[in-house]
Amino acid sequence: MATPMLELKNLVKVFNAGTQDEKRAMDSINFTVEKGEFVTIIGSNGAGKSTLLNLIAGTYPPDDGSVRINDKDVTLKPDYKRASHLARVFQNTTMGTAGEMSIAENFCMAELRGKKRGIKWGVTKNRRARYRKILKVLDLGLEDRLTQSVGLLSGGQRQSLTLLMTTLMMPELLLLDEHTAALDPKTAAKVLELTDTVVRENKLTTLMITHNMQQAIQYGNRIVMLHQGKVQLDIKGEEKAKLTVNDLMVRFGHSLKDEALFAV
Repeated sequence: MATPMLELKNLVKVFNAGTQDEKRAMDSINFTVEKGEFVTIIGSNGAGKSTLLNLIAGTYPPDDGSVRINDKDVTLKPDYKRASHLARVFQNTTMGTAGEMSIAENFCMAELRGKKRGIKWGVTKNRRARYRKILKVLDLGLEDRLTQSVGLLSGGQRQSLTLLMTTLMMPELLLLDEHTAALDPKTAAKVLELTDTVVRENKLTTLMITHNMQQAIQYGNRIVMLHQGKVQLDIKGEEKAKLTVNDLMVRFGHSLKDEALFAV
């Protein structure tokens, strides 16, 4: 049997332990993701979605349990030591790129992320040609603006760049933390289409948090619903393909009048 790309065992995270504000954000969660799976993760506010990604990325250390990526135990490794294993795209469109640097320099930094850099790490002629080719997919003319500062781009353009930058390092794991939530609906739809293309064409193992149930159903091959730090639903394959928003709400034990907990 193939080794899972991601394996979480009895993962626990408690905030404000021993106080009246104690919150068990991750409650002995067990979770595996196979290589190439595209998992969408949903749940109401406070369900543990972002905490889950923070534990996987190494932003938070777990209070108990273990995290393995591609059969490597990374439980005690901080986020910068996991850089060679994963890439993350945040809701904040400025977090995935360096605004004061050019498009080409951002791509170069992404390509060398987690690797040793010598004095010749900069943007070479060959790299520039490759970045142009990658950027053409966006059809935004950015391939001819490689020297432009990323800070001058729109939020949607920056998120699109961040996604394309992940293909340079080909991470073992791609984490998408509500990466379209700060965008207008039209731009969000375009970024999601690009996400789907990037993930499928590069066969990236991906976890995508979304508040939008329709997006969660439409994208990926597996959907996981969290509630109070536990997995409540885990649906994949043909069963997922037949899901509707109403099915999801009913299966989670809510009536449609409660759907304000989520976005449809």
